[in-house]
Amino acid sequence: MNPAFSRFGRERLAVLRRLNTPRKVQDFLDYELSYNDGKPNTCLSPLEVLKRGKAHCIEGAMFAAAAFLFHGRRSLLLDLRANPRDDDHVIAPFLEKGRWGAVAQSHFCGLRYREPVHASFGELARSYFEFYYNGAGEKTLREFSGPLGTAALKPDWLYSEKNVFFVSRELDARRHYRLIGHLQEKDLRRADSLLLEAELLGGSRVPLARRRPRPYPELKRKR
Repeated sequence: MNPAFSRFGRERLAVLRRLNTPRKVQDFLDYELSYNDGKPNTCLSPLEVLKRGKAHCIEGAMFAAAAFLFHGRRSLLLDLRANPRDDDHVIAPFLEKGRWGAVAQSHFCGLRYREPVHASFGELARSYFEFYYNGAGEKTLREFSGPLGTAALKPDWLYSEKNVFFVSRELDARRHYRLIGHLQEKDLRRADSLLLEAELLGGSRVPLARRRPRPYPELKRKR
């Protein structure tokens, strides 16, 4: 075990110990943590996320990377860069059977988990494109970074009581790759406002577990 985890204490290590698959990590983000509205702006370490019970996107991705590290998986972060009219997003990629998936925290349902079916980081990043839009419905995802291995970070990214903004700076400094050409940007269709309304489910500070999901049979509609 990474020596840095000795700072977590028995109770919080027990939480990490049960999060032994990416799906369990995503479920923890969705159903057991509140969304951190970041006011004032924060970049909480994974230990602080556990202490406070909340996380926004980079905090959720770092927590997932910490859980992966704890269980001996590759621990990576990937930056999704938007145009100037939107915010960036950070995900925690994972590899299973030669394919990439991701764990992520977001207000928007479509910017969270990805199944490990993607052949490359570029393909994984593109899977977020249709769901990545701003308040005006403009599709804003433009670039993705090369992966940042957490082994390259100072160890206190895991446990610092202070904000770890150095992680976001490291991600921002990495080489980024374009997803679409400049000529394509003007022809993009705006996201439907109904999609925005649907996607915000669970995007409040309240964990999804406190909501009342309906059984799948009740959701069936004729196509």
